[in-house]
Amino acid sequence: MTTLTLQIPPRLTERRFVQFCQANPELRLERSARGELILMSPTGSETGMRNTHLTGQLWWWNEQTGLGKVFDSSTGFHLPNGADCSLDAA
Repeated sequence: MTTLTLQIPPRLTERRFVQFCQANPELRLERSARGELILMSPTGSETGMRNTHLTGQLWWWNEQTGLGKVFDSSTGFHLPNGADCSLDAA
């Protein structure tokens, strides 16, 4: 097992968070509204299956209505409260 040591400022700005993510593409990262870094573990098979079902339903709805865009759980969003998160489906 490899040990990973991170030196991170206590509160990351949006710009520094984006830079940190670009420098560490192998990590799944989110940032809280307070600028705290959140390291996300991969989902398990049950969660992955549920997320796929949700994304499929959203995709099918959008195919029928053409009212939006559909994103999977790997897509990061900057939220109005300042957080940067990857939603299960959007």
